[in-house]
Amino acid sequence: MKTTLSLLFAAAFSLSSMPAHATKLDLATMSCKQFLESGDDTIKMVLTWMDGWYKGDEDNAIFDTDVFVENAKKFGTYCGKNPNVSIVTAADEVLGK
Repeated sequence: MKTTLSLLFAAAFSLSSMPAHATKLDLATMSCKQFLESGDDTIKMVLTWMDGWYKGDEDNAIFDTDVFVENAKKFGTYCGKNPNVSIVTAADEVLGK
């Protein structure tokens, strides 16, 4: 429950600055190159999603900004070096357990 609440809060926070038009993103097919070229709003949204996804079912509502930024830097570096890799593969490589 706490994880769900924290994910909803993070999503609401990151989406509050997004434009009003709806967009569907297929993260399973998005490449690192597409991710890096997608713009700040999409990058923020995807990074927030990844943070929640890789925390899994941990039952805590802690959002550690230092860890978030460090993981985002690692992910960006990996994607910069591997532009044709999917972001799901990149996330598994960088954040996977």
